Amino acid sequence: MGAIAQQRRVSKTRKLKRRTHYKITAPGMVVCSNCGELKLNHRVCPTCGFYDGKLVKEIKVEEPKEEESK
Repeated sequence: MGAIAQQRRVSKTRKLKRRTHYKITAPGMVVCSNCGELKLNHRVCPTCGFYDGKLVKEIKVEEPKEEESK
């Protein structure tokens, strides 16, 4: 026996409609236990550098440069 052939051609509209029945979910955002900012699940907080209650990464804070008055 040969390969199974399709019986009818699927239209572009029907094909595209079939592919739209899913919902994209937002990434899992949680509140950082240290600073209270939103961060991604299972990631180091980009604001304070804490993960699981421990300091993992030092975050450098840039101080604004003061202009000298003339």
